[in-house]
This record gives sequence, structure tokens and C-alpha cells, in this order.
Amino acid sequence: MIKRLFASLMLMAIMPMTAQGDFTNQLYAGYEDFKEPTLDKRRIKHQQLQPLITSYRSNPKFEVQQVGESIEGRDLHLISIGSGDIDVFLWSQMHGNEPTATQAIFDILRFLDAEALQSEKEEILSRLKLHFLPMLNPDGAEVYERRNALGIDINRDALRLQSPEGRALKRLRDSLEADFGFNLHDQSTYYNAELTDKPATISYLATAYNYEKDINDIRANAMKVIVYMNNIIQKYAPGQVGRYSDDFEPRAFGDNIAKWGTSLILIESGGYANDLEKQEIRKLNYVSILSALHTIANGDYKNIPVEDYEKIPRNDRKLFDLKIENATYELLGKDYILDLGIHRQEIDNDGHEDFYNKGVIVDQGDLSTYYGYETFDASGYEIVAPKVYPEKSRVNTGQDWEKSKDFLKMGYAYYRYDFLPSAPYVEEPRNLVSESFNKSKFKLQPGVNATFFLRKEGEITHAVINGFLLDLSKPINGQNFGNALIYR
Repeated sequence: MIKRLFASLMLMAIMPMTAQGDFTNQLYAGYEDFKEPTLDKRRIKHQQLQPLITSYRSNPKFEVQQVGESIEGRDLHLISIGSGDIDVFLWSQMHGNEPTATQAIFDILRFLDAEALQSEKEEILSRLKLHFLPMLNPDGAEVYERRNALGIDINRDALRLQSPEGRALKRLRDSLEADFGFNLHDQSTYYNAELTDKPATISYLATAYNYEKDINDIRANAMKVIVYMNNIIQKYAPGQVGRYSDDFEPRAFGDNIAKWGTSLILIESGGYANDLEKQEIRKLNYVSILSALHTIANGDYKNIPVEDYEKIPRNDRKLFDLKIENATYELLGKDYILDLGIHRQEIDNDGHEDFYNKGVIVDQGDLSTYYGYETFDASGYEIVAPKVYPEKSRVNTGQDWEKSKDFLKMGYAYYRYDFLPSAPYVEEPRNLVSESFNKSKFKLQPGVNATFFLRKEGEITHAVINGFLLDLSKPINGQNFGNALIYR
């Protein structure tokens, strides 16, 4: 009898977890049906959201209201749905260059408006009332910058409230008195899960509300939901979750909103290999946030031990786009062994709708405690200075990349032209320079452009052009190459 009772209790405990797992798996498998197709690039503008907001305003399932304006006069909108007693407030892009969750919000809205998974959706919407503020800093988004038009960080304006965007956020928090809040951000792609080579694709934080980092019921609830979300992400990006520092920041909205009585969950979208536009991370936001809303609605999160929050690895910042290990570098007649850490910095084009890369050496020396999205062991390889091709060339947009490889094998990385394209970059694996270009003496040091060659047994086998590594024994076309630069 006791054994049967124990078995029954165990089955009752497992059933909600199984049902929740099925829901999550269906969300992940069916994501493309709900992905908002008009938002397919990270650099989202305020005007792109207006047709979507208008469509939800005319949809009787949703309530849409203007809740403020930015400094430059762009509208801030709140989109609400649901009839439950538990209020959940989600806001994104208080930093203009952090749009991943903005895209995910519109994916979630499409899901909530669709016919799929009706029982789970009914459970969410009958018990919760959801409030979405998709873009808090539209002026920053316009120029893809962190700060607003006043030049301040809105997330450090919770006390002084000088920005109209910050005042709108405070009014909403006070009027909604939300039980849960989701503060949605992007973080640098160079964060990793501590002591691993895994990028911190998603990082979480249950914000502290005082310097002592005390844990009351409000903060504990946020921690429990975060543990639940971490378990979801582990299915699809194992080992790629970090825990953001919980040092108390008295000026920050997240910390103050937790102090004001809302269980605050901060989500940071970081990096994921070969996902420049963060579309896989957007999908993970969609799945994990909807799963979190489901567990808040059914209350299962309450059974999660709060101690499990501390088991999530801390965020660290020890990733490079490209790490070259154990390369031989000759300086003043002596050979040295160096590791090189290279970042491919994103430089916005005019209009802030796209970007190109500038490859920069950011560190060198013993980098054995660092990691790379791409790592090359250069043991036995010499670093070779790049050369300027001795003859002037004509711009040929139909350049054969395989012909470029022949010149790369001879150590030529720079080519003089009579006329240079107006763009600051070129998609071919060669840097273009003007007739008057005077190449400085080659020296490896942090801050310089990462362009050089690797030679083994007297033969150049690899090229690093603007921070992109090319294996010259393989076809160039199809390798991971972004762009070279134009020097005038």
C-alpha cells in the first residue's frame, strides 16, 4: 500500500514536468510557424514596428496603448493580452543596440494570436495578464547605439528619471504593480560560461534589491523561474548559459523594480556560433520566455529549490572570435611564442541598417585561459608580415577568389588601385589601398588590424585577412570570410 502511494505521488510530480516538456518541445519544433518574418535583421527601426503594432491594435484579443514618447518624439507602446490575476510585464531594447528580444516579443505575440497549442495558451492567458513594451529606446535603435538621444543609459536613470523613456517605464511599473518582470537585453558575444569554452548564449539574473544581496520571497521566485528557464535552454544549447553578476546597482531599473516588489528576471542574449544575426538566440528567447510564462501560470516553479540558482555557472568574458595559439613571432632577431586573440568588431554602415567587420588584435601573449569561437593551433608556424602587391590593379567586382588565393600564397594582402570603391570594405579576401598608401612597418600589438600570414616549413599555408583565417589548401569560396578593408 505504501509503495503504491509513493508511486502515485511520484507519478503526480512527474506528470506536470512531462507536460511542460512536451509544450517546450512543440514550441521549439514549430517555431518557424510563428517567427515574425518582417523582422529578420538585428538592426530594427521604430518604423518597422508600426505596421505590426497597428495590426494588434485592430485585433480584439489585444489591448494597445501609447504610454509615452522618446526624446525625439517616437511613440512608446504597450501591448497587453490575457485576463488573469497575475500581471507580467516584459520590456525590451532599453539599450538601442540590444534588439534580440524585441524580435522574440513579436514572435510570442504571433503565437498568442494563433490557434496552436490551445490548452497551454488558455492556461497562460486565463491566469496571467501579459504586458509587452517592445522597444523602450527607439532613438537609440535608430542609430544602433546603447544610449538614448540625451546620451544617457536609461538603465541608470531609475532614480533621477531625467529621460522620458525612463519616466514611462516607472509609470508602467507603478500602475501595473506586476508580479513578474522580464528585463530583456543583449550582452557582448565575448561572454562565456565560466571555466568553459562555451559562449554564454543566454545569461540570467535575479536582480538584487540591496547591497547585502538578500533573498526575500520576491527575489526567490525570480530565481526559481530562472532555474526553470536554464533547464529549458540546456536542451538546445547545452552548457551555454551564464549567471550575470548580482552586484547591487542603486541606479538601475532592474534592481529598483525588484526593490519595489516585482520578481525581476533579467535576460541577456549573448553569442552563438555562426549566428551573426542572433536568429537562433531569438528562437531560444521565444521558447524559454513562453515556457517561463507557462510555469508561472501553473505554479510549478514554486517547487524548484532556490539553491539551484547558484549552480548556474557565472558569466565570464574570455572569448575571442579567433584565437591563434603557439605561433612563432620573430622580433629583433629573436623568436617568441605568442597566442593572439582577435575580435571582429562590427562597424555600422551609413543608415545603421547593416555592418562590416574590422578585425583587431585585442590581446597577445599567454592566452591559455581564454577561448575562441574559432581556434587554430599554430605550433610550428611562423607569423609572416603581409606585403603590398607591387603593381597597380583595376577594380574587378567579378574577382575570382581562387585567383586571389595564388597571390595570398605569395604573401600579398594589400593591392593598390587608381580608383577605389566608395565603401570602406570589400568582400574579397584582399585589402585595397590608394596609390599614396604608405604601409607602416609590421608589428604585432593590441589595437592593430589582424592581417598577416602563417608559414610552415617555408610555405605560406594560411592567411589572416582582417581577422578572418583562411586555409590556403582549400577553396576560398565557402570558408568563413566576411570582408577585407579599404585604406585611402
